Amino acid sequence: MAEDILLRMTDITKTFPGVKALDHVSLELEAGTVHALMGENGAGKSTLMKCLFGIYNKDDGKIFLEGREVNFKSSKEALESGVAMVHQELNQALKRNVMDNIWLGRYPKKGGIMVDEKKMLRDTKAVFEELEIDVDPRRIMSTMPVSQRQMVEIAKAVSYNSKIIVFDEPTSSLTEEEVEHLFKIINMLRDRGIGIIYISHKMAEIKRISDYITVMRDGCHIATKKAAELEVADIIKLMVGRELTNQFPEKTNKVGEVHLRVEHLTAQYSLLEDVSFEARRGEILGLAGLDGSGRTETLENIFGTATRKDGKIFVDDREVFNKNPRAAIKNGFALLTEERRATGIFSILNIRENTVISSLKKHRSKIGLLSNASMRKDTQWAIHSLKTKTPSQDTQIRSLSGGNQQKVIIGRWLLTEPDVLLLDEPTRGIDVGAKYEIYQLILDLANRGKTVLVVSSEMPELLGICDRILVMSGGKLAGEVDARNTSQEEIMTLAAKYV
Repeated sequence: MAEDILLRMTDITKTFPGVKALDHVSLELEAGTVHALMGENGAGKSTLMKCLFGIYNKDDGKIFLEGREVNFKSSKEALESGVAMVHQELNQALKRNVMDNIWLGRYPKKGGIMVDEKKMLRDTKAVFEELEIDVDPRRIMSTMPVSQRQMVEIAKAVSYNSKIIVFDEPTSSLTEEEVEHLFKIINMLRDRGIGIIYISHKMAEIKRISDYITVMRDGCHIATKKAAELEVADIIKLMVGRELTNQFPEKTNKVGEVHLRVEHLTAQYSLLEDVSFEARRGEILGLAGLDGSGRTETLENIFGTATRKDGKIFVDDREVFNKNPRAAIKNGFALLTEERRATGIFSILNIRENTVISSLKKHRSKIGLLSNASMRKDTQWAIHSLKTKTPSQDTQIRSLSGGNQQKVIIGRWLLTEPDVLLLDEPTRGIDVGAKYEIYQLILDLANRGKTVLVVSSEMPELLGICDRILVMSGGKLAGEVDARNTSQEEIMTLAAKYV
């Protein structure tokens, strides 16, 4: 084998009940390169990496690490062999502090028995200093925003002195500034001769950071080429198997009268302060801002998942009291949360149960029993409408790709027939084809007179689908812009207003 080939995966096959997730897929990774792995949701990218990392047992094929055949039976074995993975869905001990999360399972010992806290603190600070990460090692994980927790996970992977690091959608919850920081870290690792496998749906990132690009589709290897040889249109065509001429659907919604009015919204336990705005029927209203600006907190306080200190909410000039999510749903609200794994899906339940769980009342008979026929009918409608890729309704949701999990959650909320949809990062970790489908769905809802509020870290997304954009900064509303007549520069200036 060539000396510069760190990893060679040949003819990897993996089958789950009802679906062939990988069909003889091969991949090579050179030392000191960034190799992008691309494809639509359900293409098999994460499954291939989980076979490498020991999370899944492959059915067939071989894996060679530096010329030596390996078959990791656990992620611990992979890490100890120099293969690390930063997962898209963070799985951390949220009640423990940062340094506990980094050294969990390999604590430095004092006298062979006691955990050496001082050494653990020194070692954590050394990794953070090397990567220029500004996080307190003693801070409890649950008190940190998703973006900082993501950086901790990256630091953990680097701390293993890995030869190979897999990044699965690493920028899905990062701000532009944090993305730049991540790229700086990746370039530093590449210069050390570490091989990087980078999974992302963001075309601009892929073109900028990658040396090679491998495209997968429906569990098969489609092509591997040098990044410099591919334009964005070429990558999309390889991914979806067809031309995709427009990134966003044509705006056809008509904005009507004021439907939702929020007055002086102030949170009890976060920085959100004195936020007031109006949203109209048929309007798609965006919320922009830096991480921690109060975008998510605004949606959570409206929906009743966070405690409100002050403020009022009106629907059609009638005050509503969303004291909790149950009351909010009853009042015609729906909230798609930012972290689908932590607060969106019920991972041990199947697709049908996850789909109907917020609308069980409509599936009850006169004597209070749930109708399986009714639940199956609604679930099939959601699967068909959102083009969710799943072997059956009985498939556990955790076995689906992240994008298909997101579609299930969206279907769940549509079945509650809401008037106001609160969408927090609705296309996070979703491929370009599925994104278009979700944009079209949002537009269709607006066309039906619904009011849609969208939080997104992707500026082009807000500009492409929204009518107006509210810009948050430091927990306050910094300004409002017309999506058709603004620029990213104007939005970023407002986003920095109270920072």
